[in-house]
Amino acid sequence: MGNITVYSTPTCPWCKKVKEWLKEKKIEFKDIDVSENEDARNVMVEKSGQMGVPVIDANGTVIVGFDVDKLEKAIKS
Repeated sequence: MGNITVYSTPTCPWCKKVKEWLKEKKIEFKDIDVSENEDARNVMVEKSGQMGVPVIDANGTVIVGFDVDKLEKAIKS
């Protein structure tokens, strides 16, 4: 499956949806709360160029938002 990191905040509904989707698919991921971790927030912005969440790093492919097609493709690679 590879290495998946979800940059999220506790109040973001799309963050919750992407994490629920990953759990349903039994895909392990690392969840990083960027609302409390400034260093992680900076890494997320550097990777994505975005301040919005969720940002998903799936095997080196950076996906902004919950995009199932892009996520499935990145997970398979």
